[in-house]
Amino acid sequence: MVNDGLHRRSLMAGAAASWIAAGAARAQPAPLTFLALGDWGRGGGRHQREVAEAMASTAAERNGQFVLSAGDNFYPCGVQSVADPHWTASFEEIYAAAALQTPWYAALGNHDYRGKPAAQIAYAKVSPRWRMPARYYALRGAGAVVPDLDIFVLDTTPITGDFGEALMRLSQGRVSAPDAAPQVAWLERELAASEARWKIVVGHHPIRSGGHHGGSPALAAQVEPLLERYGVQAYICGHDHALQHIQVGATHHVCSGAGSSAGHVEAVEGTRFALGLPGFTSFTLDRGGLALRFHTAGGDVVYEAALRQT
Repeated sequence: MVNDGLHRRSLMAGAAASWIAAGAARAQPAPLTFLALGDWGRGGGRHQREVAEAMASTAAERNGQFVLSAGDNFYPCGVQSVADPHWTASFEEIYAAAALQTPWYAALGNHDYRGKPAAQIAYAKVSPRWRMPARYYALRGAGAVVPDLDIFVLDTTPITGDFGEALMRLSQGRVSAPDAAPQVAWLERELAASEARWKIVVGHHPIRSGGHHGGSPALAAQVEPLLERYGVQAYICGHDHALQHIQVGATHHVCSGAGSSAGHVEAVEGTRFALGLPGFTSFTLDRGGLALRFHTAGGDVVYEAALRQT
């Protein structure tokens, strides 16, 4: 009888352990995959259409949940209204695949400022997937998809203080960009309040880059210290038309500005990878960390890296 009792208790303990293990496995969140690109809107020209096709294949294969757009969404001078033909020619008809009918969280770039930035904000009210609630905004829990990820989308044109770009906007009949100070203060408040294990900041201009434009001293002075202070794992940008992974300190700088074309790029301090070919980036967040992959317009994965918490 004693042996029978021990046997029954052993079976019950084993069953309970199996049930708990199975429950824990079910409770683990599924991997989250999303895509990122910048500098793309050319009416399908250059390599935009090929990049879009490769994005669609990757999103379908990996169950992409959303897209991050790092600005320069429409060349050469942004859009003028929600009825601008650019919306159809450069966005709706190019990224028409079913796998890309997911939220697109977009930042503004300097070329977008040559048009009317407010038109891109307004389009979010009429489009089921274009998301731009303001010139800069926070995406808590990555849009309620995963609680452990907060994304902060910046409007970097006002921060960079680019005099040449300001003259270009004036030549297009546009006024200067808004004051940068309120946005930088907003970013610090938002980062300080974030309890997410993973934090990503998106902005058009690079802080560090080996591309044609190079990094922004203004962003390096005003934004980069906040990334380090509040444990931001990745800063995603465009502007330089290349694929770059640069790590300085705990922050990974990921340039994905090759959405339709690419140019010269070289190594700078912290460069782990740099390639001047059209393409985009995919990210996957799971229990192992945040993984990034660079994809070319032909669909090839040319680089992979794991971004782990420090």
